[in-house]
Amino acid sequence: MNIAKNLLVLSLLLTGYGEVNAEDTNAKEITVYRSPTCGCCGKWLDHLQKEGFKVKDIVTNDVQSLKDKYGISAELASCHTAIINGYVIEGHVPASDIATLLKLKPKVTGITVPGMVNGSPGMEMGSEADAYNVVSFDDKHNHQVFKSYPAK
Repeated sequence: MNIAKNLLVLSLLLTGYGEVNAEDTNAKEITVYRSPTCGCCGKWLDHLQKEGFKVKDIVTNDVQSLKDKYGISAELASCHTAIINGYVIEGHVPASDIATLLKLKPKVTGITVPGMVNGSPGMEMGSEADAYNVVSFDDKHNHQVFKSYPAK
């Protein structure tokens, strides 16, 4: 039995499944800046943690200065702003889309779910959800749909 276990471990290492590098260990560390009065932000943090993200929660009365620094216009804005691996995450972006962003590494500033969309992570209100888009943006004010979610 010990030989079989050792062969399995060896095969995982040889195929790359046993490798751990610094980029992988830091990939899911996210810093979130949010207002002390926002209840939905805490629900979004819970969503991220359930999906394996390590969250650094920074409560501040000046989230707007961070939005200004990263060029998050009023049309792209939501209630909280996060930074992960150099990308900006604005609003109630699903954890799976953050993981996709980190995997694909597109040349964008970040992704956002503008506004406060019913049914997006942290904004669940029963079984119904509004349709919404996760939008990518860059420093030249270019926007495009990263992923679409239908209404439920």
